Amino acid sequence: MTSVADRYLADGFVSGLSLLDPGEAADHRAALELAEGELGPLHYIDKVHTVVRSAYELCRHDRVLDVVEQLIGPNILLYNSTYIIKEPAAAAKVNWHQDLTYWGLADHDAQVSMWLALSPATEASGCMSMIPASHLGGAREHETGSNDGNLLLLGQQLTAVDESSAVVCSLEPGEASFHHGWTVHASAPNRSDDRRIGLNVQFLAAHNRHLVDEQATSLLVRGVDNFGHFGLDRPAQQAVDHEAVPNWRKLDEQAKANFKTQ
Repeated sequence: MTSVADRYLADGFVSGLSLLDPGEAADHRAALELAEGELGPLHYIDKVHTVVRSAYELCRHDRVLDVVEQLIGPNILLYNSTYIIKEPAAAAKVNWHQDLTYWGLADHDAQVSMWLALSPATEASGCMSMIPASHLGGAREHETGSNDGNLLLLGQQLTAVDESSAVVCSLEPGEASFHHGWTVHASAPNRSDDRRIGLNVQFLAAHNRHLVDEQATSLLVRGVDNFGHFGLDRPAQQAVDHEAVPNWRKLDEQAKANFKTQ
């Protein structure tokens, strides 16, 4: 049987990995929605693990890190986490793109993104689709400024994508996909009657570094960090860490400012 690492190297992604049981996923969804009640909308706000304890617990979950270790090695930094939420019957979508285009990281292969479903991610609710082996060609030129409901920060998109080979990555609550930053992917609008909720997390191998932001932060979640390229994030200390909110807001602004300057 082909290993998770072999599939990832060949295709640029793996999908449908069961990491939480349905009850755990439901508990973490409830924790998110409780946090939304106290903090307001959390969609696409960076570094959420510094303010919501549930997010931090998912980012350091043993079954999550066991997969990450197979893909980028034993010394793992938690670089970023954000909830990605599509409300029911909304027009919002994500156009074809590559994540790494605007991230400013030194080693493009020493990173991996996880998308962990906390509600059903189906074709109807706008799950991700991936283009197999698209990571092997490296960076592609993107256009920016699309105004067709594209959720991406700069409205970035690829316009010449052969969708005939696309793989639909449907996920049940508690299942996850992992993809390389050059893997071309997209997602359609949510046409279901439930929210499509996922926790999106970026992990780095400890030797990686940011080429632009000397103030970039991360958090060691497995192994050792013998490099110290990043400042240290503080994980949320309680279900909703209100003391951490001012710093969390600054971290989110910093992440988005770096993204815009790549």
